[in-house]
Amino acid sequence: MAATRRGRRWLVPVTAVAVVAGVGALGPVVADASPDLPGITAQDLLAKVQTAKVDGLSGTVRSATDLGLPALPGVDGANQLPDLLTGEHTARVAFAGPDKARVSVLDDMAERVWTTDGKSAWAYDSAEREAVKLTLPARPAKPEVAPEKEAYDPQAVAKKFLAAIDPSTAVDVTGTESVAGRDAYKLRLVPKTDKTTVGSVTLAIDAKTWVPLEVTVLPRTGKNPTVQVGFESVSFDVPAASTFAFTPPAGVKVTEKKLPAITPKKHETPKALPKKPAADDRPTVIGQGWETIAVVRGVKLPADNGPLNQLLANARTVEGSWGSGKILTSKMVSALITDDGRVLVGLVTADTLAAAAPLAPR
Repeated sequence: MAATRRGRRWLVPVTAVAVVAGVGALGPVVADASPDLPGITAQDLLAKVQTAKVDGLSGTVRSATDLGLPALPGVDGANQLPDLLTGEHTARVAFAGPDKARVSVLDDMAERVWTTDGKSAWAYDSAEREAVKLTLPARPAKPEVAPEKEAYDPQAVAKKFLAAIDPSTAVDVTGTESVAGRDAYKLRLVPKTDKTTVGSVTLAIDAKTWVPLEVTVLPRTGKNPTVQVGFESVSFDVPAASTFAFTPPAGVKVTEKKLPAITPKKHETPKALPKKPAADDRPTVIGQGWETIAVVRGVKLPADNGPLNQLLANARTVEGSWGSGKILTSKMVSALITDDGRVLVGLVTADTLAAAAPLAPR
């Protein structure tokens, strides 16, 4: 059990890029006959989806993920990754405005709920019989987005990939399809660079609201989707306020926390230069577009000869002026673990990761 927990903690940085990218995946979907829609250029469709905005929506999202990450020997595969980043899932979702959201993930007779009404947020796990209530300040500087919302909101997932568009991306409209009973255009993004593991990203764009209904990511090698998230059913009516309320079931252990308010400081001329902030475990991002790499510092690996170290023992060793480390690769994610406790991870090739090592902060 201890080895499993250590393995999961270590794999969080490796899979963090998947959350940053809003990774989810969807199994094969049987689409209706391609709807007959007016022609539209890629530029016009891209402009519409980038400015699309709805007051609210609700529906059911199906997801499944196959990043091709290596299995840890001796560790149950079902326990080695955060659940929302692997396997197949169904979630009921609802969003309203910028500060109201609810995601209920249904798995094997259990339910995980994350919901916020803008004043408080709840996280509930029926399997653990535990809930956390977080009281939010009246005016938070910038509310953090929960991984659950990122993973199960096709619009949020699409925006992450749209942010990678630059001159190294080919964009075209490849046809139409029906998703969740709605007519949609298919917008495909193809990286021109060979430094990414992403082969293409296809967005199914609703023909009326211009909101992404489904996102499908293909790896550079292979034909099966590794990343896809999409609506099985959807309504663009604004959900009722009661949708975002939560009452914990009887007998559930509730932990309450309060997020402190952030008061903007008045501008003052400093008497001396501020000290360099201490290093923390927040990721640093290097590179841009499809070649973005996240860097985490201060990672401590277990000292025993557990499954993680067994995996690293067989991994490729790389060296340079920056030091040395081990590289783990999959069809989508590459990770470099340096001897001095840094982890570089991205949807890039192993050689791209090694070339970026000198730029990683210590």
